[in-house]
Amino acid sequence: MRVHITESSPILNIPSWPINDDGVREVFAQMLEDGSWGRYHGPHCETLVAALRKYHGVDHAILCSSGTCSVELALRAIPVTAGDEVILAAYDFKANFVNVLTTRCIPVLIDTVADYPIPDLQQLADAITNRTRAVIVSHLHGNLAPMQEVCRIAADRGVVVIEDACQVPGAMLDGRRAGTWGNVGVLSFGGSKLLTSGRGGAVLTSDAQMAQRIRVYTQRGNEAYPLSEMQAAVLLPQLLQLDARNADRHQRLLELVRALGNSGIRPAMNLADTAGAVSNQPAFYKSAFMLPQSDNDNQRKQFCESARIAGVPVDPGFSGLHRVHSRQRFRAVGDLPNATQLHNRLISLHHTALLSSAETVKQIAGILQDCFEDRYTPGGVDGRV
Repeated sequence: MRVHITESSPILNIPSWPINDDGVREVFAQMLEDGSWGRYHGPHCETLVAALRKYHGVDHAILCSSGTCSVELALRAIPVTAGDEVILAAYDFKANFVNVLTTRCIPVLIDTVADYPIPDLQQLADAITNRTRAVIVSHLHGNLAPMQEVCRIAADRGVVVIEDACQVPGAMLDGRRAGTWGNVGVLSFGGSKLLTSGRGGAVLTSDAQMAQRIRVYTQRGNEAYPLSEMQAAVLLPQLLQLDARNADRHQRLLELVRALGNSGIRPAMNLADTAGAVSNQPAFYKSAFMLPQSDNDNQRKQFCESARIAGVPVDPGFSGLHRVHSRQRFRAVGDLPNATQLHNRLISLHHTALLSSAETVKQIAGILQDCFEDRYTPGGVDGRV
């Protein structure tokens, strides 16, 4: 029996983010005691840099003020010059596209594989020209891009790989941390991210020249793109808990997919159960699902609005870069049909839902199924045959 969603529907027991846990509480208490929260230079940034280097197995971790800045700094570390081409998937975070333009380079958009926000490797190979300087590869919505193949294609053609791990801190891919496959990797510590300090980011690399170029660019008598001591301090206890929380989210995501069954809300993630595996472990900041094709975007918007009224943190996915930017600003490889499908049909579930109990996850599945019936099945509020 269908349960229609209203503003008076029961509130789900989904935790707020960031979590107010003992580790973070103790950090704030200590900073109030010693005054380190207000210093230009103190122990916390240095400690965080050392922890990130050790955790990721890289030689250099450079802190900065946002994930967006970390991508810009990665481009400048290469260094790119005006007129260079930078390849990225047509379904990606808008700031990556804008960073390419900011550095006066030309974005080259390639398609994704069908039904998944993962770059098409054949199109990647085809897109490379003698003007190509770099490729930005993002791990999105619970998916991990095939970095071994990406790096092989890029290395064969002398192209630098920027690995965007902003959505997947702590994920493991073929025995290595996400963000360490490329020549340079980037992290985000934004307010909603799996590691959060409200704002902030980091650049990861083992290339000493790239690290030095970033330091030269950012040091202007003081730090031009700083992460504060207070931000660094609150990230440290979260890093210690990251693996355990990633494992919890993974388990709940698998439970959610099983509960959804054949409802018509299809996961757009490679969900092989890797529980207990060491070499491959995903991370779920935004989990991707696909809704059926519709004539316009109203059904998807209304589906998400109904779910959010009931307390489920779900939203439409990214806008396709080729759908929101003038064709004069980029070069495209083909018509990008798969990225267009993601633009039209993808929804993403925020990771706080996956920090809930198993019982709450079942409730979430029920709400999503009810919203789907209302919007996409005959007899629903505006469903269609």
